[in-house]
Amino acid sequence: MTENNLTVRLAAPRGFCAGVDRAIQIVEKCLEKYGAPVFVRHEIVHNRFVVESLEAKGAVFVDELEEVPADVPVIFSAHGVPKSVPEEAERRNLIYLDATCPLVSKVHVAAERHFRSDRHIILIGHAGHPEVIGTMGQLPEGAISLVETVDDIPNLKVPKNKDLAYITQTTLSLDDTKLIIEALENQFPKLIGPAKQDICYATTNRQQAVKIISEGCDAVLVIGAPNSSNSKRLVEVAAMNGCLDSKLIQRASDIDWTWLATKKVVGITAGASAPEVLVEEVLEACTEKFNVAIEEVAITREDVIFKLPKQLTD
Repeated sequence: MTENNLTVRLAAPRGFCAGVDRAIQIVEKCLEKYGAPVFVRHEIVHNRFVVESLEAKGAVFVDELEEVPADVPVIFSAHGVPKSVPEEAERRNLIYLDATCPLVSKVHVAAERHFRSDRHIILIGHAGHPEVIGTMGQLPEGAISLVETVDDIPNLKVPKNKDLAYITQTTLSLDDTKLIIEALENQFPKLIGPAKQDICYATTNRQQAVKIISEGCDAVLVIGAPNSSNSKRLVEVAAMNGCLDSKLIQRASDIDWTWLATKKVVGITAGASAPEVLVEEVLEACTEKFNVAIEEVAITREDVIFKLPKQLTD
């Protein structure tokens, strides 16, 4: 340990949300019930540590359903899947479990409700993200138009003879999404929105906590995967709230210690798919290098729990 002093502002809430915790439990309990191997379509959540931990227990991750043998169970990831995926699983008589986060499923239900009401739907989200692919796949092609940024809105083509409604990906930046919604409402004054925002409670809480810890920090470290939408948004939120020196890391081994040695106050948080063990790993590595004083900044405590599928609780 050096003589350098380092103050760590530790955000709370951080790390696993209820949807991620439920998805991981589904894989683990499926392994207990059916034995290994259990197949999972796509990463169950966006975190390599989690995926590799489940692989060690007997989970096999594949890109598409066609890679799943006929005699083993398959689980759909927390991000949700197009309707064609469970339809194909049923056609093949596969045992399947859906680990889609209930808050993502809520967005799917809203999309279907708007469709039944003959509304055209605008989805605010990131093209190519599994959640966006799953949401757009709930309805026939052309029923949903995707908007990623404010700049997309002037060129947005929507039916002239239909009412419009919007839904959003659950892991977006609160501030960016607010600007996009305002721009959409300016262009489409009769636009129908959700009674309650689609951005989930966990994304909201983690972004609000990062806003607070970023003030006065020399740097912010966000523990999460590079393909994790909510983790990348935390880096952006830190930068937009006074800490331009914010970085996304997957593990303690990613830290540039020479760079960190120039800092006096560092904020630390974790995306919703990053386990607390990785936070502890980073804190332990910091204490080996510096004289660390930890200050936890808690804006709220989360007590949300989502039920497991009936197949695993009967």
